[in-house]
Amino acid sequence: MINIVVFVFFNGASAEFISIDCGSTSNYTDPSTGLSWSSDMDIMKHGRQVKVENPNGNSMQFRTRRDFPSDNKKYCYNLSTKERRRYLVRATFQYGSPANVDAYPKFEIYLDATQWATVTIQDGSRKYVNEMIIRAPSDSIDVCICCATTGFPFISTLELRPLNLSMYATDYEGDFFLNVAARVNFGALTKDLVRYPDDPYDRFWESDLDRRQNFLVGVAPGTARISTSKNVDIRTREYPPVKVMQTAVVGTEGELSYRLNLEGFPANARAYAYFAEIEDLAPNETRKFQLREPYIPDYSNAVVNIAENANGSYTLYEPSYMNVTLDFVLSFTFSKTNDSTEGPLLNAMEISKYQQIAAKTERQDVTALNAIRNMSAESVWANEGGDPCVPTHWEWVNCSPTPPPRITKIALSGRNLKGQIPSEINHMEELTELWLDFNSLTGPLPDMSNLINLEILHLENNKLSGSLPLYLGRLPNLQALYVEILISYLLFLDH
Repeated sequence: MINIVVFVFFNGASAEFISIDCGSTSNYTDPSTGLSWSSDMDIMKHGRQVKVENPNGNSMQFRTRRDFPSDNKKYCYNLSTKERRRYLVRATFQYGSPANVDAYPKFEIYLDATQWATVTIQDGSRKYVNEMIIRAPSDSIDVCICCATTGFPFISTLELRPLNLSMYATDYEGDFFLNVAARVNFGALTKDLVRYPDDPYDRFWESDLDRRQNFLVGVAPGTARISTSKNVDIRTREYPPVKVMQTAVVGTEGELSYRLNLEGFPANARAYAYFAEIEDLAPNETRKFQLREPYIPDYSNAVVNIAENANGSYTLYEPSYMNVTLDFVLSFTFSKTNDSTEGPLLNAMEISKYQQIAAKTERQDVTALNAIRNMSAESVWANEGGDPCVPTHWEWVNCSPTPPPRITKIALSGRNLKGQIPSEINHMEELTELWLDFNSLTGPLPDMSNLINLEILHLENNKLSGSLPLYLGRLPNLQALYVEILISYLLFLDH
């Protein structure tokens, strides 16, 4: 188990940021953001460091990557969290553009046991970004890379950003993460994305000028770009950065429409629209509009009057759409009302799909496995990361297929285990096979009377002592027992 705690002595939220440059050989401060980045050399013992050809712009984080074997294992980073606090988790991937490549990589990333995304590299020079907003389920999370179907898995950066306590709260966060599909800065002055320090939480706000293939297209005629240098009051739930709210698009002919392609959809989504009146309207001018497309009864019937809804100009109004079903192609249109003199305005938007949180392996089983791993802590097998069962199981365990996964077999013959068999093993009720032979186990057998599904138990060739517990003869499914205690003998139980 790899635990990462990075202390960066900054003022404000960045003091708790975790920023890992995967494949880097040194720690450094990024001059463009002022953020401290850590090499993963001391926390990831698997894979290899690779220098990226034709890295992404001048970004220091994309000069290297970490490649992992294309096998049936998972490779995990463990990040320390505070339970029930909300975080933004971000993984980025930039392969580079080698002269000869037969097939770009395609692989999976997981957050704990939850499938986060399929990473499909189609352009070696492009930076692929995946973000998840979570309420931390425990004191750490695992980000795992695995399951390549072409090429090999890799990762460029991994980041953890704590959020303000009020941000991105939903009624469903005990069952769903928010998988970020789009975060767009409308009316942006350049193609550059807005991030830290303009956004204290270091979210990536993509410019609407960056019209990459299959993303933001279909602008209505008459769409104009406006901006202001005045401050915008953004003190509401999600705190979009002031720089993002100082720009906007306006539908001068009465309509504002775009088409947005949403990867991973159709899906149920949480959507946020960010409005601020950043034009000085005359007393006889009004800006009122409605969401015409898609038609969502609870929202489309409402009239948006930004200055009125926000209690003033240059102040954020932030309606959110708690649970809407969106298609892969989202065509959205805002239209002015008949009594409005000005066309609709939009500063920014975010769309995230609800990602069902998958069940992790039963906690009592994990507790027992960790106790066993501590008996041979320096061994490679004892340091496999992530969940024992999902998305792929550790090589020395088998798991049940039904959620939550349970451990059904432990196979640790001849693995240099030392000490007494941990008592926690008695809570692994679904265990059918336990192979602990040819180790250096000592002391008496612990209570294992709860292992009612146990069929095979191998304990021979150890240094166990004491008497043979009577409960072994009462385990209803035990078919074979191999054990040596005090004096060497072989006992078979056959029911």
